[in-house]
Amino acid sequence: MVKKDKLAAIDKCTRVIVPSAKNWEIVTENDGKCCHSVCSLEDEEEPVEREDLLPVLVEPSQLLDDHHIESLANHMPARTQGYPWRLVYSMAVHGSSLKTLYRKMAEVDSPVLLVIKDLEHKVFGAFSSDPFRVSNYCYGTGETFLYSFSPEFQAYRWSGENCYFVRGHLDSLQIGGGGGRFGLWLDSDLYQGSSFTCSTFQNQQLSSEQDFKVLALEVWTVW
Repeated sequence: MVKKDKLAAIDKCTRVIVPSAKNWEIVTENDGKCCHSVCSLEDEEEPVEREDLLPVLVEPSQLLDDHHIESLANHMPARTQGYPWRLVYSMAVHGSSLKTLYRKMAEVDSPVLLVIKDLEHKVFGAFSSDPFRVSNYCYGTGETFLYSFSPEFQAYRWSGENCYFVRGHLDSLQIGGGGGRFGLWLDSDLYQGSSFTCSTFQNQQLSSEQDFKVLALEVWTVW
């Protein structure tokens, strides 16, 4: 038996102060995990879902499919990204003539993409930092590169050994050089061509044969 006054004293000493309901809540284990997960997403940058956007081709291409376009675009200089590709010259439309190709580029002041398909249906070509023109000297920058699909994409960038990027003659177009061999060479009719390993790009042979015949050819502006 305990007297009432002692019970009151004991009750006072052992009373637990309960926080206001506004300051606490019961959280189950699962709720805690959800809360942590949500907080983590808020604290971290959420990855932006971005579609694989391909460059827009203003005109249809007879040579390039989505695989070609994506591979080439990923290897082009950043300054060309986001611009539509415009067809400047097509053998199917403008005939087979290097002079016509030069004439179509007379007003072009941007990088260009040369695409060739040989009789063995191999696709290859070159990206040139400068439009093709007749010149007594080589022109272009280290952005210029050769490429081929065999069938996987392979780009051959500037080796730094020389600056024989591009040279245009009335009777031929030369891309890459050194030791008397050109990485890519085309005749005045854009029908006969050749491809060899050259010092400018340290490339492998681009075409099916070192000396090849052109089945189709296109040139695109990419800026």
